Amino acid sequence: MSEISINSKSELFGSMPNGEAVNCYELKNSNGIEVKIINYGATITSLKIPLKTGKIIDVVLGLDTLEDYINSYKIGGSPYFGATVGRYSGRINQGLFTLNNKVYQLEKNLNNHSLHGGNIGFSQRIWEVKKITEGENPSITLTYFSPNNESGFPGDLKVELTYTLSENNELIIDYYATTSEDTIINLTNHSYFNLEGHSETISNQDLYINSKTLIETNVDNVPTGVILDVVATPYDFSFTNKCPPKIDTSFVLYKENNFAASLNSEKNNLKMLVLTDQPTVHIYVGGKYDDQLTGKEKIKYQSNSGICFETQNYPDAPNHSHFPNSVLKKDETYLQKTVYKFEIY
Repeated sequence: MSEISINSKSELFGSMPNGEAVNCYELKNSNGIEVKIINYGATITSLKIPLKTGKIIDVVLGLDTLEDYINSYKIGGSPYFGATVGRYSGRINQGLFTLNNKVYQLEKNLNNHSLHGGNIGFSQRIWEVKKITEGENPSITLTYFSPNNESGFPGDLKVELTYTLSENNELIIDYYATTSEDTIINLTNHSYFNLEGHSETISNQDLYINSKTLIETNVDNVPTGVILDVVATPYDFSFTNKCPPKIDTSFVLYKENNFAASLNSEKNNLKMLVLTDQPTVHIYVGGKYDDQLTGKEKIKYQSNSGICFETQNYPDAPNHSHFPNSVLKKDETYLQKTVYKFEIY
């Protein structure tokens, strides 16, 4: 391990089959919170938080080795542990969309649809580390160049992603992208959170979602175009309730102070707030973990070991004119910001 500063470290995490090195970078704030990120998929591999009791817990699911991460994408229903997802997160119906009167066919990788960017999305690419800032609010900036027609998407896309660990106990994710021609884009992070540690389940943690509507989907979980009211349904988390054992749903957010959702553990006196400038948060619990896949520290993950808060645009937005715009024009800039804020009480 090489010491970059008191706030950041880097070490070799592993090597790709072609011999390309993948490194792990650690950021630490003055309160003792530590986050580790690898440049394979710009992936968060751990997020350790010291509790008032003195105990330190890792609140995200992950894997021990690069080989494990690579192999995780070979199983059915890949978990995308901690990965940056793109070029378009969520499903696109039949992998088809029309832009500027031209029909584009994307790679189909789930039930005849395109999911999370296709067969090899941003989550499986090697990102370049552009810079690391030290001192207060340490950060790391990674970049990825997605060439025209990669996975079927038009335009050369340049993506820049910055993780910042603030002194206010926030993990801040800033996204920036430009394109050589009109394209579609929808980026998110796919971390699974568990405020009682990655070896526990989320069943006793409290979930709140700042939403009273969700996006209706068909049997393949592809949007129908209808927005449904959640009041008095099992999907109503506009008041605090226990985490569900299974959910795979996009909730339309209120735009009040960018507050999207919260997760709370009374056991550990730890709360996480999710804030975003995106129109939805996709809540996901219930991943299928292959018998060959073992989590960090030899932990065998269960379907309710973690919960995802995928802040993003509407899935399949290119195919629904009344959904928010997902087109990035060649003379425009894509900007997105999401914050995971931790309150230790």
